[in-house]
Amino acid sequence: MADGKTERDKPWMFRTYAGHSTAKASNELYRKNLSKGQTGLSIAFDLPTQTGYDSDEALARGEVGKVGVPVSHLGDMRHLLEGIPLDAMNTSMTINATAAWLLALYVSLADEQNVDRAKLTGTVQNDILKEYLSRGTYVFPPAPSLRLIKDVIVFTNREMPKWNPTNVCSYHLQEAGATPAQELAFALATAVAVLDEVKNSGEVSDEDFPSVVGAISFFVNAGVRFITEVSKMRAFVDLWDEIARDRYGVENPKLRRFRYGVQVNSLGLTEQQPENNVYRILLSMLAVTLSKNARARAVQLPAWNEALGLPRPWDQQWSLRLQQIVAYETDLLEYGDIFDGSEVIDKKVGELKEQARAELAKLDAMGGAVASIDYMKEALIASNAARIADIERGDQVLVGVNRYTETEASPLDSSGEGILTVSEAFEIEQIAALQAWRQQRDDAAVRQALVDLKEAASEGHNIMPPSIAAAKAGVTTGEWGAVLREVFGEYRAPTGIGAKHSVDTERLKQVRELVEQVSGKLGRTLTFVVGKPGLDGHSNGAEQIAVRADDVGMNVIYDGIRLTPAEIVEQAKEAKAHVVGLSILSGSHVSLVRDVAQKLREAGMGDVPVVVGGIIPPEDVNILKQCGASAVYTPKDFQLNDIMTGIVNLVDQKVEVLAEAGVPVPLSEAKEKVPL
Repeated sequence: MADGKTERDKPWMFRTYAGHSTAKASNELYRKNLSKGQTGLSIAFDLPTQTGYDSDEALARGEVGKVGVPVSHLGDMRHLLEGIPLDAMNTSMTINATAAWLLALYVSLADEQNVDRAKLTGTVQNDILKEYLSRGTYVFPPAPSLRLIKDVIVFTNREMPKWNPTNVCSYHLQEAGATPAQELAFALATAVAVLDEVKNSGEVSDEDFPSVVGAISFFVNAGVRFITEVSKMRAFVDLWDEIARDRYGVENPKLRRFRYGVQVNSLGLTEQQPENNVYRILLSMLAVTLSKNARARAVQLPAWNEALGLPRPWDQQWSLRLQQIVAYETDLLEYGDIFDGSEVIDKKVGELKEQARAELAKLDAMGGAVASIDYMKEALIASNAARIADIERGDQVLVGVNRYTETEASPLDSSGEGILTVSEAFEIEQIAALQAWRQQRDDAAVRQALVDLKEAASEGHNIMPPSIAAAKAGVTTGEWGAVLREVFGEYRAPTGIGAKHSVDTERLKQVRELVEQVSGKLGRTLTFVVGKPGLDGHSNGAEQIAVRADDVGMNVIYDGIRLTPAEIVEQAKEAKAHVVGLSILSGSHVSLVRDVAQKLREAGMGDVPVVVGGIIPPEDVNILKQCGASAVYTPKDFQLNDIMTGIVNLVDQKVEVLAEAGVPVPLSEAKEKVPL
């Protein structure tokens, strides 16, 4: 057109990431959102489902339905998608370690509905490597995990050609502190590891392999620094095109396209003045929609109040409306790429590509993504530590957090019902329904299905056909997970706590002196056990607390995620801990803190202070203190030195109280002071 306009593009797919409580409740939410103009589903599963446990497993206690929907069997999948035609819906499932199982349930439901598998469209995230680095819902070691990803890719390539079998996910890398270059390199290295696994298996012909490359999709993050983020996305497009062409010989440009969906940054959302998050979300979305040649194919936005807890339906509607306004009211989709020919953008894209190529070369020299897990984890810890230090110093301004903190009361959350909470009654309901499901199925068919599943896992056969058969027989998520755990074993990812990082010794001086002073009173170095109870794998906060505590001279014990309350208390007992810290972001803080505090008392350690950190609504703070917490920290507490000072003072106060009462210092059998 003469004025520079082109034919108006179709908008990206509108999604909201949703699911909670039960399959029936989530189905009502999905259908309501679809009626409001949402064009694709994005299913959030609860932590037991993500980690291969049934809702009545001991480790699932308090976690059922909290951060997503529990799906324990085919019956749950039926309820979840009731009234939603699978042949007309594009469904994204955020699932990784149990991706093959959830896809098997989805395919089984499609078979029940007589939907041709070849017509199914959607995505399973199915990216285990980033789980080891950032999100923590891994189950199996890297080798069998990579094999499961390969099995899903091979199966969908043959039977579900419109399905995206893996969604290489850099989103959580940025949430863990990745720089743009790290996000580019680590994600692309993961994609290469997956494709090499498929190619080396010999299970896909050379003729069909380009279609495997074309089916790889990505799930990225976009922050508020949208010039950098636009450049990052354009760099992703160029680098992926190079890899597909040069490494895998893909000649068809359509099969080399960088196809991605996006959830914009949650790391930058603030608990303070949360209304400001609306602007942050909009700016982040522009980063992945402004550049036509690097535009997202699907966008899901967090709600303005997700730093506080689960968003309500109205909050999700607000995020959906933001997408619709940009897509339909602006002229964004009427023009070509507005950044083509920009010297500024071209220069930034070039810089990011150069940095990413250097990082990719380093990973390649180490043996690829799988062999580099420890290195990548330590790099993320160091990058995140630098980011937090910039915020603490004020070098990175966060409006309402470290500058412009004056505020008026917000009418948006003045009702006291500013977030959605999941009642414990839903867990009871889900467990009862699960037990009823087990009672009505054919036990002989279930046993045979599990035997066949174990045989396939043990002998290297594709895991999808026996998983689908197991789903149809009535096997549960926990039973599927138990069989694969038996064959593959379980894995504990590196914590990265020993990562080298810059330390501002001057800013830490005062806290270090306080730690040394209190350690002197104790007779040994103040010992701090940091624990991640339950199934919550978001460990960034716990890691940064552990890193800073080590920096200021404490003796820190941190063994990573997914520990039971009993295991944390045993650690505290063995280490003769002076303080225990718990990090919980899944909404299960009340039940887990209560359990840890009770077990400490039973172990004779009731005098050891317990501090809690996480996404905790204000109304739960007093409840936690009644359960035994001495202090509670939330995202608004961004000054780590202040948190360290508070923790050390808690221990000091306990020492002083006991000294006044003539009681010996607790847990201080070792009399020799360890130098700090």
